[in-house]
Amino acid sequence: MSRSERSPLLLAGLLAAAGTAHFAAPRWFDHTVPCSLPGSPRTWTCASGAVELALAAGLALPRTRRAAALAAAAFFVGVFPANVKMAVDWRHRPAPQKAAALGRLPLQVPLVLWARGVAKGAEGRS
Repeated sequence: MSRSERSPLLLAGLLAAAGTAHFAAPRWFDHTVPCSLPGSPRTWTCASGAVELALAAGLALPRTRRAAALAAAAFFVGVFPANVKMAVDWRHRPAPQKAAALGRLPLQVPLVLWARGVAKGAEGRS
């Protein structure tokens, strides 16, 4: 399997793992939900987990790959405020935890670019 064939499946696997984690350990994710969002943090945790699982499924199927990849790129941009909140909330934690929270911020850029690359690679393939 070539790198271009593996890339969408790896991204799907990442999203599937993240989506599953939202349901397996929701309390951890509840704390990253910005207070400015209406409703309960658990609702947002479950909704984002469900979206990640749906995106993973869409990326795994060539027929829906392009649309799912573009949606994944938008999703990665959309969850950025949760990563900012985590970085702010964890600013007084021990150095390794603070570094992990801060490291998530620039990680969003390659995730967005990866998803866009998968979308570009899926153009014209159905």
